[in-house]
Amino acid sequence: MQYSIENHHLKITVKQTGAELCQIQSTVTGKDFMWNADPNVWSSYAPVLFPVIGAIKNGFVKYNGQQYAVPRHGFIRNNANVTLAEQTTDSLTFALKSSDETLAIYPFEFEFRITYKLVDSKVVVSHHITNHGSGEMLFSLGGHPAFKCPLHDDEVYDDYYLEFEAVETDATWLLEKDGLVGNQTKPVLENTNVLHLNSHLFDKDALIFKHLISRQVSLRSTKSGQVITLHYEDFPYLGIWAKPGGHFVCIEPWLGIADSADSDQNFETKEGILKLDAGKTFEAAFTIEINE
Repeated sequence: MQYSIENHHLKITVKQTGAELCQIQSTVTGKDFMWNADPNVWSSYAPVLFPVIGAIKNGFVKYNGQQYAVPRHGFIRNNANVTLAEQTTDSLTFALKSSDETLAIYPFEFEFRITYKLVDSKVVVSHHITNHGSGEMLFSLGGHPAFKCPLHDDEVYDDYYLEFEAVETDATWLLEKDGLVGNQTKPVLENTNVLHLNSHLFDKDALIFKHLISRQVSLRSTKSGQVITLHYEDFPYLGIWAKPGGHFVCIEPWLGIADSADSDQNFETKEGILKLDAGKTFEAAFTIEINE
């Protein structure tokens, strides 16, 4: 099941399964801005990442003396139990509550809600996570939207670049073969606000930034100037990724990060983990802005 809403600028479509945004389309020009999830390359559009980001060392975390096999990127993505909680003329809200199924792999009682709201030429993606348990809840949260690149038939991938709002000097943390974050870094941004895309940029997997000043980044073309801007004020980590050969780029705002190779696997000490008191609700949002 898919649900769509539109305004004078944009139409968006969200799959109920996984509450996954699968279309951003201009209602003026008909242009699509999201990757088409070609199963021969990468069969996702914009997975929702909760309650972990990326890989978990040895496939499980430890909490209160027990082991929990939380899947890579968590269990919202591809989850058929997500329900449509509310639809208005300009928003779609989806929800998932803890169950016996989730408690077997993640030992917390929760309600996860995600809202996609159209505001002019923007898609505001808001997350609300409520702790329904009697103790502290641990989690991470992130987005994984894949944007079409190139956007126009007369362009190639190398025509595109990412423009950060601030001049940056930051390195990527190199991933090991099992998807864990290693101890080695590689310089990527050196006193610049521009990162040029090319077909080999992601040969060693995602670029992972921990110390960016910027809280927005734009996808731009040297030919058309077409721009998609992601605003991620609530998210301290940023991933940039594409499957080699894929005509897309993922701009991923994260609250949390994949396990490090030297992780002790204890959930409480996991880098970037968030803690939420019983009965409390956590909120975080990012915004996708389309400028034609």
